[in-house]
Amino acid sequence: MPIEQRVISGPKIGAKIGGGASSAPNPTPEPEPAKKRRFRVKRPVLVIGLVVVLAGGGAAYWFLGRDGSDTVAAPEPGQVVTVEPVSLNLADGHYLRIGFGLQLTKDTVEAPDTAKALDLAIALYSGRTVAEISDPPTRAALKAELVKELTEEYDGEVMDVYLTNFVTQ
Repeated sequence: MPIEQRVISGPKIGAKIGGGASSAPNPTPEPEPAKKRRFRVKRPVLVIGLVVVLAGGGAAYWFLGRDGSDTVAAPEPGQVVTVEPVSLNLADGHYLRIGFGLQLTKDTVEAPDTAKALDLAIALYSGRTVAEISDPPTRAALKAELVKELTEEYDGEVMDVYLTNFVTQ
């Protein structure tokens, strides 16, 4: 009779189950921990990022964080004092009839003498050409100059000027 051979897989005969020796193949070695990569930022990117952060902080301070203590409040308007119209000599034998009102601040107690205002207007407008004072941008610039001079002359009591009469001939 022929001998039959069988291959049995499993623990060896006589081996302790769950104990010391094992016929299982050697376990694979544990992988070595991955080396920590150092995060490197290039210098230009870092500088640009820093500039953006600082600019954002400055803008936030300017628009949101200021308490407004360094701003000057606009004066409140008070009464308007009328300066009677006068005729001024312009260039080339022409004339300008100008009258205006002085917008005073609310803090002004009594109406100022208008002689200074009239003198400043005569000095500013006399001798100019009709074309020059008739041009709207130039007329606006002359009015702004008059307001500036009147504000200085009247120590801040005058805050604006209204042209009530402006006729050229």
